[in-house]
Amino acid sequence: MTSPLTLFQALADPTRLRILALLRAMELSIGEIAQVLGQSQPRVSRHVKILVSAGLADRRKEGSWVFLTLGAPGIVAPALKTIDCWCPQGDAEQQADLARLKAVRAVRATAAEDYFETHAANWDALRSLHVAERDVEAAIERLLAPEPIGRMVDIGTGTGRMMELLGRQAASAIGFDRSPAMLRLARTKLAQPGSDHAELRQGDMYALPLPDGAADFAIMHQVLHYAQHPAAAIAEAARVLAPGGRLLIVDFAPHDREDLRERDAHVRLGFTDRQMADWFTAAGLASAPPVHLDGELTVKLWLGRRTATPSA
Repeated sequence: MTSPLTLFQALADPTRLRILALLRAMELSIGEIAQVLGQSQPRVSRHVKILVSAGLADRRKEGSWVFLTLGAPGIVAPALKTIDCWCPQGDAEQQADLARLKAVRAVRATAAEDYFETHAANWDALRSLHVAERDVEAAIERLLAPEPIGRMVDIGTGTGRMMELLGRQAASAIGFDRSPAMLRLARTKLAQPGSDHAELRQGDMYALPLPDGAADFAIMHQVLHYAQHPAAAIAEAARVLAPGGRLLIVDFAPHDREDLRERDAHVRLGFTDRQMADWFTAAGLASAPPVHLDGELTVKLWLGRRTATPSA
């Protein structure tokens, strides 16, 4: 257990307070924090080491990147509550940091959108490079088979393949994507008999234009590794689920293919079962045992069911 002396010593530095404020907004890499703060990575790493030692932050290595998130709630929550009592809105420097963080995220989001626009035509082929798509799709259908689809939401629909695969079993189906090029291809693919109950819209995975509880089933198929803030994307997907509704995430297990960051705009190099379980729990989802499919990269299927309101 962290002692009060260690805790307050860790907080007794303006840069570490700034880092903590950024981590309240989202999980970040060391490089991203350095960019926002305008400091060198070695200097930021020294501050991070102190925060981690005090239990205020956790480090996780992913390939050549190190990601940082808030530490255990039992330690972090009282510290943040105390800080908020003294300075509810944060100081001016912290507010400026958050504004710069938004700018950094916007630049990266634009780069990702450009990538999707460029590669829309061969998107389905790109997604099947690591495990044959027919095997992934068969596993999806087996996992979902015991229950009806109901009202379906496809988050990051891409070319609409999941809508094509599962949409006919659904009472209604709506797919969201930020890329106009992807949506144009999806509309062509879904312009066929039996798909007249399917709808496509431009939309952001962090702010779906749907009311709470509007869906019985949501899917994110090979989408989450492009997310700068995976926990927020999962929380938003869970928000639109009705009680008992299911969220299926299909993505990669952890890997070390650094080239996918540069070549294919991947933000995250896969996810662990522990990460996914924690994010599901925070979003009010109960996790089913994950399914894994081995290939050049391992593909995982994580299924959660809406059972509760999200944890604080």
